[in-house]
Amino acid sequence: MRLRHAIAGLGIGLGLAAALAAAWLWTLPPRVEVAHPRIGQAVQAVYGTGNVEASVMMPVAPRIGARLTALYADEGSDITAGQVLAQLEDDDLANTVRQLQAQEAFARSDFERDARLLKSGAIARVTYERALSDWKAAQAQTAAAGAQVHFMKLVAPAAGRIIERDGEIGQLIAANQALFWLSCDSPPRISAEVDEEDIARVRPGQDVLIHADAFPRMVFKGWVQSVTPKGDPVARSYRVRIGLPRNTPLMIGMTVETNIVIRRNARSLLLPANAVEGGSVWRLRNGMVERVRVEIGARGTSETEILSGIARQDLVVVAHDAVLKAGDPVRASERPSS
Repeated sequence: MRLRHAIAGLGIGLGLAAALAAAWLWTLPPRVEVAHPRIGQAVQAVYGTGNVEASVMMPVAPRIGARLTALYADEGSDITAGQVLAQLEDDDLANTVRQLQAQEAFARSDFERDARLLKSGAIARVTYERALSDWKAAQAQTAAAGAQVHFMKLVAPAAGRIIERDGEIGQLIAANQALFWLSCDSPPRISAEVDEEDIARVRPGQDVLIHADAFPRMVFKGWVQSVTPKGDPVARSYRVRIGLPRNTPLMIGMTVETNIVIRRNARSLLLPANAVEGGSVWRLRNGMVERVRVEIGARGTSETEILSGIARQDLVVVAHDAVLKAGDPVRASERPSS
């Protein structure tokens, strides 16, 4: 019996000690991790999405619908102004030209005969003038048909590169349907859509950082060329033209993400992004935390720029698990500087 009582007493004592230890731990201040703000580069940018396009792009299309019979250039070809790019079927037009040429020759023969007769007084002047009018009309019809034959050759209006061809030999190409798209001799550009809330901060000449899924590990550079003065009231956005260097690997038609650099500061005050909550931070003073309002600049995925509210020497709570209130004492451990 005494042994049983002793064991029971020992159990009660251990339980009481554990309860006292738990109560003591419960009363300890919460543990937080603190760090000094670091000095680093901050870039404030305006985001937009867009597509790479030719700076000057021209369609080359027939004036008359006909079948495509020959191709003399293709996608990727560098061409010169006046170069023949394709031939459309012109047999019917050629026959028409020959018919009109014969009619023109007959009208000319009539005119020359009436001119001789007029000199001898054998015909009235009105007959001569009618023959002259018929000859001139025949000349005009022959010239118009000849021009149509000429139009069956598709000719490059300027020097550049063919970036797209929409047609195959034997296919019927409708009038005014672009067979070729020609990028003139100029570097490509990006047309990006920027939200109307941000467009007031965009100016020509600003640097642009560009990302494309086709080049996941690369960041390209460009610059703002212009901002369209009229926005889209439905999408609530404005179009921004972004220039690219001539040797860019970005290809026409690619979708890109753009960040237009509004401000860049190489010596900014930076905090981990999770240290800033609702425009405020917890600052450690004399072992207790206090809530401090801060002015926020650039925001990144891992860090946030602080413009005012705290100083470089301040210790700021960067991680905690407890619900903090102003004036609470804490047990702080400082995060090693990176």
